[in-house]
Amino acid sequence: MRPALVCGIIVAFECAMISESCLTAHATELSPDGYTLGQVIQLSLQHNPKMKGAEAVLEQSRSQRIMADAYLNPTVSGSVGRGSIRDPRTGVSIAERTITVEQPLEWLGKRAARQRAAEAGVGGALAGLEQTKVFIMADVKGAFFQLLFAQQDAQLARENLRTVEDLVKLVSARVSTKEAPKFELVKATVELQKSQKDLARTDNALLVARAKLNTVTGKALGESFAVQGEFETVRSGLDLHALMNQAADRQPALRRQQKVVEQAAYTIEHERASRIPNVSVIGQYHREAGDESMTAGLSVALPVWYRRQGEIGTAMGAHREAQAEWDRMQQELEQTITQHFQDMQTARAQMKVFEQGLLHQAKEALDIAQFSFRHGATSLFEVIDAQRVYRQTLLEYAQAQADHSIALVRLERAVGGLP
Repeated sequence: MRPALVCGIIVAFECAMISESCLTAHATELSPDGYTLGQVIQLSLQHNPKMKGAEAVLEQSRSQRIMADAYLNPTVSGSVGRGSIRDPRTGVSIAERTITVEQPLEWLGKRAARQRAAEAGVGGALAGLEQTKVFIMADVKGAFFQLLFAQQDAQLARENLRTVEDLVKLVSARVSTKEAPKFELVKATVELQKSQKDLARTDNALLVARAKLNTVTGKALGESFAVQGEFETVRSGLDLHALMNQAADRQPALRRQQKVVEQAAYTIEHERASRIPNVSVIGQYHREAGDESMTAGLSVALPVWYRRQGEIGTAMGAHREAQAEWDRMQQELEQTITQHFQDMQTARAQMKVFEQGLLHQAKEALDIAQFSFRHGATSLFEVIDAQRVYRQTLLEYAQAQADHSIALVRLERAVGGLP
């Protein structure tokens, strides 16, 4: 083999080798002017339709509280007509008229229960708004980290394709000078096709990841955008039992359901208080030919045949259903926290394996293969295999980082916020 050609091959591989900075999976090098995670979260909270829906629910709850505070309106009725006394000796003929004013008075216990139920509804809507924020932030972070990994995967595939393209050129030159058999060119061409196929796969995954992140933000990022950032770092001091206790206080979904339970309890009070009928105060002025009067009275609907047994039973059933749903959510939350905590621990262990051995071993194997190739002890394709293993190790390390970050995001969503 010609010395110049050997040197050219070595230089091509050394130039195409991935730098050590790829080990941290930084997306900053891929898109230095892109959106940061904080900017994407801010855009999502402004443009995500779920956020607008939660705000609308809060507005409805506040309006219902206004309705609960309202007093019953009075009713005014009147009538007028021509009237006269038929005795021709009197000759009296006037405009007869009647005016009636009726003011219903609501039972105080019923009004207080309705107000407390409406207040619980507002509290539930506020917790729902906070829950929506937590979920949107988790969705954004998950999509953001998936996009970071997709960018990393695509970058590695492009670098691998450039390396293989240089290899094909060098092997083609060797074959043309009779320094290598044609079979080596066939193998190099097959390797090139594999690299092109892998690049197409990563580009498609990158496109899907970009579309997912843009959808979470309500299409606020536009058609062409870039992101920059890093994966989550390892957090120390996270304890499973402490996280479960924290979720009982901080998880907005639980607090929202608790408000639903309270609202159902106040609804039972309201229905029971509704068995006492409202009292209407009536005042009337009446004038007719030969008579004028002013009267006052009360109007009460007597609960003789029906005392709202159906409404009370329905409210009690709704309360039991809400309480059962709260119990179910609490149990599922404990299971979810345990699962995501173990996923985080598993990804952290995988990262530790890469950092303590695999990355160094893969890099050392590549260095040995290149050194042996310089001295004619190994073939060119052994160097290619070592290069492939090294890049696959980098990709798997990036995947472990992405899995760790996504597990942390899901854990944060389940707990309602991490310390």
